[in-house]
Amino acid sequence: MRAKTVNKTFFSKKIISWYEENKRDLPWRQTRDPYKIWISEIILQQTRVAQGLPYYQKFIEQFPDVFSLARAKEDKVLRLWQGLGYYSRARNLHACSKELASSYGGRFPDTYKELMTLPGIGSYTAAAIASIAFRVPVAVVDGNVYRVLARIFGIDLDVASTEGKVYFFTKANELIDQHQPDLFNQAMMEFGALHCTPKNPMCNSCIFMNTCFANQQNLQVSLPVKSKKLFVKKRYFTYIVIEYQGRLLMRKRKADDIWNGLYDFFLIENARLTNPEKTLSAFKEFKRHQTKVSGKIQKHVLSHQQLLTRFLWIKVSDVTSIKNLIKQHELAFYNKKQVMKLPKPILVSRFLQENGYLD
Repeated sequence: MRAKTVNKTFFSKKIISWYEENKRDLPWRQTRDPYKIWISEIILQQTRVAQGLPYYQKFIEQFPDVFSLARAKEDKVLRLWQGLGYYSRARNLHACSKELASSYGGRFPDTYKELMTLPGIGSYTAAAIASIAFRVPVAVVDGNVYRVLARIFGIDLDVASTEGKVYFFTKANELIDQHQPDLFNQAMMEFGALHCTPKNPMCNSCIFMNTCFANQQNLQVSLPVKSKKLFVKKRYFTYIVIEYQGRLLMRKRKADDIWNGLYDFFLIENARLTNPEKTLSAFKEFKRHQTKVSGKIQKHVLSHQQLLTRFLWIKVSDVTSIKNLIKQHELAFYNKKQVMKLPKPILVSRFLQENGYLD
């Protein structure tokens, strides 16, 4: 492991000064309300600021405090979250609000350790809330911070390893400004997001140009080190969209797979791409009903899965032949207004919009 020495007072003053001159004007930076800081941090996990900002604004408008979020139905929370992905974040957000409302009187704990005990709040989020809302000197370490530290100090430990995570967290806490931990943490994240970017970092105009190890050794591409590669599994879906008198047959997904708590259609999953007519022929219930086949294969990429999906739209004239199917797969009919309000995977919403069912 390489490790370059940089004076920590010089480092913290330099990066806070850069932040005060270059920071983006964002609503969660204009408050010390731990609730609003928490909402922003959960939304911005795995989400770009430009995409997350309108979601943040909608959440604060719909749920202005812990109690309003705790009282909300899960379907409403998931519907508002629709399009952000990683739906476990929304479920944890909801669970955490209930815990805060019932056990803490709607107030957030003001220590890093106690924040860590709440549902869905890990080291990163706890540090963000503690430092920004309560000015507790504990460092936030995310992908941006890993990159800044690895490049400036020449740290070649794998950021995905336990050793690497401990080292970077320790290093960040050695550097943090004890009196301005809120500004320091936000500066580190902002510097990584805007200046010390993954590709094409602005090294020629960097405040650390003369002290950065990666810049001196031309190692910007090599640092940080992240050897862990994600295996992406391919899955092949055929959705049967069953319509009866303008209503659609849908079901709520369970916790043992992706999209827990969201609504989709009767699903057939195969080991490989199959002919849609052949897939349909296995179900005698549909033989005499009008079928519309969507020829286009929809590709939907999740963090760890790639879904290749076809949709078959069937208009049934009566429900007698599909009663057993409805019962067996826990399906129910919903009218257009209800379908609009249900939380759905973005793949399903997009299909319904493209086919004129939803605006």
